[in-house]
Amino acid sequence: MATPLAATPAESGAAESAAARTALGTAEQLALFRTMVEIRRVEEGLVRAHQNGLVHGACHTYVGQEAIAAGVCAHLRPSDVVFSTHRGHGHALAKGVAAQEIAAELFGRETGCSHGRGGSMHLFKPEVGMMGTSGIVGPCILLAAGAGYSFRLQRTDNVAVAFFGDGASNNGAFHEGINMASVWDLPVLFVCENNQYATEVPYHTVSRNPDVAAKAAAYGLPSVIVDGNDILAVHAAAGEAVRRARGGGGPTLLECKTYRTRAHSEGMRDAGYRTAEEVNAWKERCPIKRFRSHLLEAASASSAELDQVEREVDALVANALAFAKDSPWPDPAMVTQHVYRSEGRAGGSVG
Repeated sequence: MATPLAATPAESGAAESAAARTALGTAEQLALFRTMVEIRRVEEGLVRAHQNGLVHGACHTYVGQEAIAAGVCAHLRPSDVVFSTHRGHGHALAKGVAAQEIAAELFGRETGCSHGRGGSMHLFKPEVGMMGTSGIVGPCILLAAGAGYSFRLQRTDNVAVAFFGDGASNNGAFHEGINMASVWDLPVLFVCENNQYATEVPYHTVSRNPDVAAKAAAYGLPSVIVDGNDILAVHAAAGEAVRRARGGGGPTLLECKTYRTRAHSEGMRDAGYRTAEEVNAWKERCPIKRFRSHLLEAASASSAELDQVEREVDALVANALAFAKDSPWPDPAMVTQHVYRSEGRAGGSVG
């Protein structure tokens, strides 16, 4: 069994976190808090919807990992792109996809961000730079490297981000992608969300080195390990990596040590491969609870202000779920659209 992190290499992010505490204003910190709360509340709503039969197909929640998506995406523009995984709801929300579009997509409705065609693992909204989630492990790394190469050819200062789990670091795509990005100094941020398990397989049983970031050294790639449950540490490290990429300094591998506190996917078992004590220990390190305590202790926000944020988010999520439930199903007659290329249209658009 994997054991909860105590004083881990993630604590090396303490300096960055301390700097962030002084650099970020109240409005910025409240925005980070709001994003994390929105991700958590949306996920909790989707869990209930899945239990009630409203979500069709898989539903991999991001509960416990909210600080990573919020901290990284806070530095991104709409023109920057994100490539995500099967556990991508949080990334989509943090990148700017509306909660109602995500809920509707999981409900299989026409108003979803992929018009009800993709579901949980195929969230797509290029208008805000969300270039898709995928249930296939690892390809997001190669896609982000390709996007970074495209940005170089276009001579822009846009940045590509790949979010992936610890399990993907044993995939060939990981090594090919970071090697290419390093050799060509591509503007890419590789974010490993090391939540200790690849489905139900403890990471320490499939890698002699528990730190994914250490693998970057073989490719001459700068890397950093941070406490993925500390929003300020993630925000500071991601900010430095994004600035470096925009300035032509090349890619960075950011490893965020974290933990998912729900099952791998809703409906799957949540015991037998990890203990209740381990899960509860990580729940005590909840990134939202930790950041709320910090904001109050630092007098950056009052309890009333934070409660107001939570009430506003609760209302937003309730409306999003109601919108999804009331939205129409896709028209079966449209099933062949967006499948084959339509040569008859100007510019060779997709039919």
